[in-house]
Amino acid sequence: MNPSNNHIGKVILAGAGPGDPELLTIKTLRWLQRADVVIVDRLVSPDILRYYTRPDAEIISVGKQNKSEASTSQSGINSLLVEHARAGRLVVRLKGGDVSIFSNVLDELQTLVRHQIPYELVPGITAALGAAAYAGIPLTAREHATAVRFLTGYRPDEIEETYWKELAQTADTLVFYMSSDPLDILVGHLVKHGIAEDRWVAVVEQATTPLQRVTAYPVRDYLAAAAGAQYASPTLIIIGKVAALHADFQWLPDSAGDATYFPSLLKSTVIC
Repeated sequence: MNPSNNHIGKVILAGAGPGDPELLTIKTLRWLQRADVVIVDRLVSPDILRYYTRPDAEIISVGKQNKSEASTSQSGINSLLVEHARAGRLVVRLKGGDVSIFSNVLDELQTLVRHQIPYELVPGITAALGAAAYAGIPLTAREHATAVRFLTGYRPDEIEETYWKELAQTADTLVFYMSSDPLDILVGHLVKHGIAEDRWVAVVEQATTPLQRVTAYPVRDYLAAAAGAQYASPTLIIIGKVAALHADFQWLPDSAGDATYFPSLLKSTVIC
């Protein structure tokens, strides 16, 4: 962490939270106000970039999205970090949610260490916590759950049957990231392995934004009620007894529209 080049810059790996710009941490806000370059994921509120960065900051979109050809490769992102830090710039690598939950931060850390570039990590509110709070779902409510698990089911065929059985039988709250496309398959596995009748599934679309929408069903009823449903990106899935609490404690009205909050994916684009 002591590079020989005294003019080398620094990289701040920071979480922007799940959507609502007011969920940004003060520490990340202060780094953004100083940053020369902001390298930003797609799932970051446009208002954060509009109001919390310097007018002369270079903002580079490096979004990723499942099945999109416009997604930026991880190697390309790594190269941008090195290029701008070596030019002596203060770089904020701004990620949606938290930097350490289902992100590629390990690749970026390894790149920075390999090139002897100073860095810091700043946590953010991960999507599970933001979505649960804005949906009125306490993830570890007493007498409803003993723990919470963060998972991803975007490749359900790679999950062994023994693990599906464990997930179906656990009293833990299950939170699935990046799993709206295979949701029917995911629910099918849980039902097949005997998930209890009192377990619910809550589908939270565009959590913490003005366009948030939550739908909830008993898990065993989901396929009959909503098989084949399409959800806006990003969508988070909460499964467990706690998901039924949404009906009692919803405080944010559902959006009635079909608009999307986050901008369209742009290929390694500089936003002026």
